[in-house]
Amino acid sequence: SIWDKQLSKIEVSTPEKEKLETFYSALYHCMIHPSMSGDVDGNYRGRDQKIHQAKNFVPYTVFSLWDTFRALHPLFTIIEKKRTMDFIHTFLNQYNEGGRLPMWELSANETNCMIGFHSASVITDAWMKNMIHSDSLGMYKALVSTSNYNKLGYPAFNKNNYLQLEDESESVSKILEYAYDNWCVAQVAKKAA
Repeated sequence: SIWDKQLSKIEVSTPEKEKLETFYSALYHCMIHPSMSGDVDGNYRGRDQKIHQAKNFVPYTVFSLWDTFRALHPLFTIIEKKRTMDFIHTFLNQYNEGGRLPMWELSANETNCMIGFHSASVITDAWMKNMIHSDSLGMYKALVSTSNYNKLGYPAFNKNNYLQLEDESESVSKILEYAYDNWCVAQVAKKAA
């Protein structure tokens, strides 16, 4: 019944059973990660590797954001609004516990896998859809701080608005990702002003 409820958030119809199986299998796969990371009492391991108590949100893990910011998270702002806000509160707590928003977090550890900081995209999408009402100043501070991270080519990119190969590996890809994420931060700044 729990899965019926989840999968019924989007109803499709077709006489072709195979297409229904494909669609609902894909929707099921959307629900696997991010995963809850807290215990039943609200305790969870933070990015500082200490045990914290979640207050008014469910903590999550497995944020493969480079893979999910384009489609999965925008879908969740439509069919999983509460869960989206739990993700964003998790991001903010990870920032407070570890010093930056997640890039590709796994089990309270930043893997630094992939590029960009697409938690900015997830936050901005929710912000533009008027889903964020609490601690907006803290979220904006986290966005700006993360865009000014002192590694991975951010300093050179923020100084020159581009990266040379000598500045950082994957320079062209990082230019595209950083420019998009900084654009997201700018959209939040415009709306917050």
